[in-house]
Order: sequence, then C-alpha cells, then structure tokens
Amino acid sequence: MLSIRSTVLSCLVVLGLVAGCGDTSPPCDTPDASVPVTCDSVGVELCGDSCVSIESDPKHCGGCDKACATGEGCEGGVCVSLCQIDGKQVSAGAVNAANSCEQCTPATSVTAWTQRADGTPCNPGQVCSAGQCTPKCFIDGVVYAAGAPNPANACETCVPATSTTQWTARASVPLLVGGEDITAQGWTAISQTPNTLTYGADYVRLETSTISGGRTSGQLLITRANALDATKPFKIHVTMQVESVNNHNQLDSGAAILGSFTSPAGNSTDRSQMIYLDSGAIGWADDTQSAAFPVTDGAYHVYELAVNAAKVATVSIDGVAKLTRNNFTTTGAIAIGDQTNDPSVDGAVRIKSVERLCP
Repeated sequence: MLSIRSTVLSCLVVLGLVAGCGDTSPPCDTPDASVPVTCDSVGVELCGDSCVSIESDPKHCGGCDKACATGEGCEGGVCVSLCQIDGKQVSAGAVNAANSCEQCTPATSVTAWTQRADGTPCNPGQVCSAGQCTPKCFIDGVVYAAGAPNPANACETCVPATSTTQWTARASVPLLVGGEDITAQGWTAISQTPNTLTYGADYVRLETSTISGGRTSGQLLITRANALDATKPFKIHVTMQVESVNNHNQLDSGAAILGSFTSPAGNSTDRSQMIYLDSGAIGWADDTQSAAFPVTDGAYHVYELAVNAAKVATVSIDGVAKLTRNNFTTTGAIAIGDQTNDPSVDGAVRIKSVERLCP
C-alpha cells in the first residue's frame, strides 16, 4: 500500500506539469521559429513554404519556379513534350502498348498515335510496315515480304526468322511450284490439240494424245525463259511422275526435259541434247546414250540435269547418275513435257516442282 507521503508528492509533480503548460505559456509542441523547414527526400526541394518534386512537378521542373510550357510534362527534372491520347498523358517517344508500330510524336499529333517508320524493328523477327508489326525484312532501305528474293541474287531471300536486316542464303530457287498457275510463275505453254493442262493440289498435269488415224498428235510443252545463266554452271531439279508415255522417236519425245530451248520445239542442238523419258528408259534424244529405268512406275522421281564449268552434263535420277555428255550448251531457257506432234508419241506427266540449285 502506498504511503500518504508518496501520494502527496505524486500529485505535486502532476500539478507542476499542468502549470507549465498553462494558458499563459506557449503550447508545449510549438516548434522553434528559428529552426528552418528542410526537405530531406532526394529530388525534392523547398519552393516557397512547400516541399516539391523537381523531378516531376511541371511548375518546378529541375528547380524552383522553372515551369514547363503548356503541353509539356516534367520527367527526370526535364520538360518534355506530351501527347494526350484516350484521356491519358503519354510521353514523347512512348510506344503504344497495343501496337508496337505506333508511338507518341507530338510534332505530328498530340491527340493520336503516330505510325513508326517502315522497317523499324518491333517484335522479334518482325518490322513495322504501314503501321503494323509483320514478319518482313528491311534491307538497304526497302521493306521486303518474307520469301522475297534478293533482286541482285536469287539465291538469297528474306527470312525474317533468321534476319530482318540481311539476306539469307537458300539452297535452291523455285522455278515452278505444283498446284499453282504456271503463267503467274513465268511459264509459257506451247501446244497443239488434243491436249489437257490441269492442276492438282501440288502438281500441274500435262497430257497429250493422238486422234485415231491422225497424221499429227497433241503437243504440250511448258517453257520458261531465263531460267538459268547460260554462262555459268547450273543444276536443275525436276520432281515429276510420268504416268504414261509412248517410246520416243529420234529427236522427239512425248515426255522430255530440255535444258536448252528455242521455240517452238527446240533447234537441232536443243533436241539432240534433250532428255527423253520412255516407259522403261531415259536417254539423250540423239540416241547417243541411254539407261534403263522404270520411268512409269507410278512414283515421283527427282530428275537432275547438272552442267559443270567444263560443259560436261550429267543426268541423275534420285541422286544416281545415269547419263553424261560433253559440250552441253544452253540458251538459258528450259522446257518440260510433250515436245513433238509426231503421231502416237504422246505422254502424261505430273510435275510437282522445278528448281535451280544454288551454288
């Protein structure tokens, strides 16, 4: 139990404290007016009687009373131009989150997104084109679609997944893609009735026939000019199925591959070095060499004509060499199909692809 004396002393102490903060004395928590107000945060300064951020306050940007102009904001203590888009303040140069090919460009518009320049990188493997981020290439100041060849070198192409700024080497140049219109691909048909040219999902089909008792037959030869450089070595691959064919006559064939062609049926040189395909053999059309092969076996085969720098030609089927000859010459044009209108020298072939191999 507390003594009476201890209780009295405690009350005196409390009364003394109350008297010290009485009506005639200053409040106990009033600061000393002689102590200045300070702003301790980084990037914050005392402007007048307030602490403000000189990093972001447009009225005190970079320092007290350094106000930004109308239409500007303060970022990092520097006045910057702004856009007001969809009710939001956007910094100059900021990219549209919904379309990486648009950005805030106050000099163009302060109320709408501005398209970024064509060729600007956006997503990986893509560049801006007409305001959209697409898989294209931007090379030497020009935007190219995926798959577009180098105008200066057809053995290079735009492959955005590999590079959007440089050409990518490719293994071959497609000259004909089956199932697609041959005229649009640069081919011309030389024909005489009766014949049919039709398309499947991945092939073009050529067929000729002879009217009973007719003195001539159908002819259907597709040809492409400038398929290769006649001054350089080349390799041509023809992926083809021979459905049916009559045996050839010398210098004429119902199913032929010509590595050189002069309209309308090939000159004497073209025809002598023409490759004929009979039902069970292939050979040079001047009958200097042939090789047995089940041509009409119902399968597609890759027929290759390769000519080296010494003008030595080699014909291979599915990678196996079958024919050779020296002094092969070419006009740069090639042709495939029924080359003759001789009666009963007809054929039906399906061509899946023709391509020139790259060095």
